[in-house]
Amino acid sequence: MIEIIVPGHRHFRLEHLVLDYNGTLARDGTLLEGVTNRLTALAPHIRVHVLTADTHGDVSRQLTDLSCVLTIIGKRHQDHEKLAYVKHLGTENAVCIGNGRNDRFMVGEAALGIAVLQDEGTAVETLCAADILTHSIIDALDLLLYPLRLIATLRN
Repeated sequence: MIEIIVPGHRHFRLEHLVLDYNGTLARDGTLLEGVTNRLTALAPHIRVHVLTADTHGDVSRQLTDLSCVLTIIGKRHQDHEKLAYVKHLGTENAVCIGNGRNDRFMVGEAALGIAVLQDEGTAVETLCAADILTHSIIDALDLLLYPLRLIATLRN
C-alpha cells in the first residue's frame, strides 16, 4: 500500500494502480522507455493492473517481465468495463491513469485520477475527470514513487 497524506485535501491509502495500455503505457503497442523500471519499483508497494483491448495483439509479450494483472477487455463499452473493474477493486483504494475517452469514468471515480498527455493526446472528458494532468506516464508514475511531488500539486 502507498499511503500519502495531502494537507488540506485527503489521506490516500492506495492499494491498486490501474493503467490503460495504449496511449498511456505504450505507443503503437510498444511499452514506452522507463515504464518497466518504474512499474517494477512500484510493484512491491501497490498491485499493478493493466486494462486493454490489446489493439496491437502484443500486450502479453510486452508485459512479460512485469509483475502485474493483465486484463483484456472487449472492443465495445470499454469505458464501462474499466469502471466496473475499478469498482470491483474499490475506488477508494485505487489510483487510475489513462488518456483516452474510454478512461474517463475510471479516472473520475478513483481515489486519485491521473490523465497523461502524450503523443496520442488526451480526451477532454478524461482530462476534466482527472485530479492531475502530467506530460507523460513517467511523470505520473514518479508522483507515486516520489509522493512529495503529489503533495505539492494537490495540497490546499
